Amino acid sequence: MSIILSIKKFIASRALKQEMQSYNKLRKACKFSFDAVKTVGILFDATNAEDYEIVKRYVLYLREHRKRTKVIGFFNTKVLPPMTYSKLEYDFFSTKEINWMGKPSTTVIKNFIDEEFDLLIDLNVHDHFPLKYIAALSKANFKVGKYNEKDTEMYDMMIDADNTKTVKYFLRQVDIYITMMNKVEPTLN
Repeated sequence: MSIILSIKKFIASRALKQEMQSYNKLRKACKFSFDAVKTVGILFDATNAEDYEIVKRYVLYLREHRKRTKVIGFFNTKVLPPMTYSKLEYDFFSTKEINWMGKPSTTVIKNFIDEEFDLLIDLNVHDHFPLKYIAALSKANFKVGKYNEKDTEMYDMMIDADNTKTVKYFLRQVDIYITMMNKVEPTLN
């Protein structure tokens, strides 16, 4: 990694931490139940067509369970491919819509961050900063993301998956852990 890229990454991470500090004062942890979830936000790297298809199938699965979904896909390219026109529950952005620090700067992203989803699933397995930024500042009630020691303030549940893991693997893990959480009933002893 070049020195300039390292400095840019450091400055962006520092700025995000400062934004998160004021945000985290307002955010309260909540009890999670998949059955009670009505709205789901999903973040993912849409650059890989196979990952896009996996996310589409997962959205159908969520719809079958009567969950309203909103998806933001990030293309790590300057231009969006022609097939990515916005649909009802899908929006996309590219590196063209981020500033020099990697912060996304569109109205669609701001609206996504401000929406109070019952569940946010961050499928950012390759650690793209723009997706991390959205997840960190999202007003979602319960956030699920990839485990990273530096991101513990960002998520309510973190799943261990290194960069070699796929979106398909990660989604499978999300389902396993969410199902396990629903089966465990706390007892008062």
